[in-house]
Amino acid sequence: MAAENRAFVGSIVVAGAILVAGSPFLMGFLQKWESGKARVLVVYADPLAGGLPTVCNGLTRHVTSTPIIVGERWTDEQCDAEERSAVVAVQKRLAPCFKRPPSQMVFDMATSHAWNLGPAATCGSGAMTAWNRGQWTLGCQRIARGDDGTLVWSYTCKTVGGQRQCTFVQGLANRRADEAQTCGEVL
Repeated sequence: MAAENRAFVGSIVVAGAILVAGSPFLMGFLQKWESGKARVLVVYADPLAGGLPTVCNGLTRHVTSTPIIVGERWTDEQCDAEERSAVVAVQKRLAPCFKRPPSQMVFDMATSHAWNLGPAATCGSGAMTAWNRGQWTLGCQRIARGDDGTLVWSYTCKTVGGQRQCTFVQGLANRRADEAQTCGEVL
């Protein structure tokens, strides 16, 4: 992605702090975990998301109103525009959950978590509870692990025959560990 496309998107007020919306660091972090070295430009049915049509760096119907149809080819320019817009929309839903001003890195990693799991999950998480008490390091740790040290947010779940079945996904555990470490690096 060209540097100018990753440039400053704008600002967003979070608990009185002015933070960069769609920061270049965040956009690169999302690409790392959603697509790897190159964006996915052909819409695919994401097996971890129950076949949800996905493109670019994790764009789905949950973050954009633009139709996403399996097999359709997108351009880098389409991805740039839709990703920026979708990230800012997620951040606007996430911002009111913070009762204290976070650092840019905490906000970026909370956004990555929300991008992957939804703003409601991030807002209701143990990480957000800790951050709102001013426990920044603990909040960052809680992105990946519960207070008892168990891995959290590293499973994909579905209901089969009325029973909820969850499967551990190493890639999600790796992403959570990276978010937690990156979140805490500047504290």
